[in-house]
Amino acid sequence: MDQTLSGERVILRPANEGDIPALAAIRRAPEVFRWWRGGDDMEKAVAEDLAEDGGHHYVIVHEGRTAGWIQWQAEEEPDYRHASIDLYLAADLHGRGLGTDALRTLVRHIVRDHGHHRITIDPAADNTAAIRSYTKVGFRPVGVMRKAERGNDGTWHDSLLMDLLAEDLASEG
Repeated sequence: MDQTLSGERVILRPANEGDIPALAAIRRAPEVFRWWRGGDDMEKAVAEDLAEDGGHHYVIVHEGRTAGWIQWQAEEEPDYRHASIDLYLAADLHGRGLGTDALRTLVRHIVRDHGHHRITIDPAADNTAAIRSYTKVGFRPVGVMRKAERGNDGTWHDSLLMDLLAEDLASEG
């Protein structure tokens, strides 16, 4: 069972079915939907995310409010072991450092409590706000994955593969 994690300004608590309406509302906002689609039935899309096997799903809570979603999953093959993270935040909370705090909190948990030495994240290559936030936590660009994800308009766009090593986290305290 996943545990509740406390950051400086956010709390990450395990997500449950009761969170689906609030998370679906966040994903419907154009500023979020652009990066996190879900089709015509957003509640179904969020429920499918929540039911994903092998994932650890959290609601980002700020000042008692559902502020977003963050999840991680692990590749456990010993020779390739690492974790990956995805997240989204309510549009009206963008630019306040809450996503950075949520990401840093989860990264610390993955490294310290699960022993992962490497974590990846792969924002859209043109999502400059997300890339800036991830860089603040210590993620570094690895390379561009060309035409890695289909956009709302049906065309393919590039993603930026970024990673963070445990020693990068250790150096920040």
